[in-house]
Amino acid sequence: MVISEQHPRVGAEDRREVLERAADLVEGRYVLIEVGRSLAQLLRLDAAADRWRAVADPGEFAAVLTEHLRVSSGDGHLAVNYSASALPAAEITADDAYSEQEAELYFGKRVNHGFEKFELLPNNIGYLSLRVFAPPAMAGDVAAAAMTLLAQADAMIVDLRRNGGGDSDMVVLLASYLLDGSRPMSSTYCRPKDRLTTSNTPAWVPGRRYGATKPVYLLTSPKTFSAAEHFAYDLQALGRAVVVGEPTGGGAHPFEYRRLHPHFVLCLAESRSINPITNGNWQGAGVIPDVAVPADRALDAALELIRSR
Repeated sequence: MVISEQHPRVGAEDRREVLERAADLVEGRYVLIEVGRSLAQLLRLDAAADRWRAVADPGEFAAVLTEHLRVSSGDGHLAVNYSASALPAAEITADDAYSEQEAELYFGKRVNHGFEKFELLPNNIGYLSLRVFAPPAMAGDVAAAAMTLLAQADAMIVDLRRNGGGDSDMVVLLASYLLDGSRPMSSTYCRPKDRLTTSNTPAWVPGRRYGATKPVYLLTSPKTFSAAEHFAYDLQALGRAVVVGEPTGGGAHPFEYRRLHPHFVLCLAESRSINPITNGNWQGAGVIPDVAVPADRALDAALELIRSR
């Protein structure tokens, strides 16, 4: 690959390397074995035909390949990302795949670590607009501050309509404030390791709990995805929250970063979530609302439900 700051370009050998490496990885590691085999066959045919020979821009190549993988699999977590900086040959981590500046942009102070708004509305109704689930190492103190304020409310609304996901540890932490004591959350089955990792909410949290008895309403839309769906699905399964809005995006397969090429990385879904109550997850179908209304009317609908109580 010829890389310069002004004119990076991707050539035929680069495309072939990316596609063939991606085929090997999805076949050997993608969480659904038959889907992985089918994707691998498709990618090898694409490589042999040099399907995207007209695409010389590396960012565009990553984008079209991402769309190709998602349409072919129905998995919104599958993605290929381009890095102008050379990636290490060793196993990729989130720090390698995204720069510190990109992590700060997605999770950092500029977005208040995802806590867009938290306030007490009239009639002592707590409202939390949550845009992303940031890692607790970055945002644990903000989470404690927000939930301590909202703990005094008589009812709570958590707005997930524009939340595209984030860190599962923050999902478990925030759920803890809405429960009493330790409760089981969705486990994760990893195909490459053939290992099931269980998860429980912590028995203690910093700040005050809202608790397990007062009503909670979660607002959802088709843009609600991944970790945000994890939060909604698990609380709905526990009978702890009423979901109001539209079905969510349907992404229940956690991913890992896998190097394809010195400048391309694959976000590969190697695991699946398994809820201990339903023995299922929200992949494909999304979280189905308890009260179905258009997403732009979900807040009004939740307020009306609270008033009707």
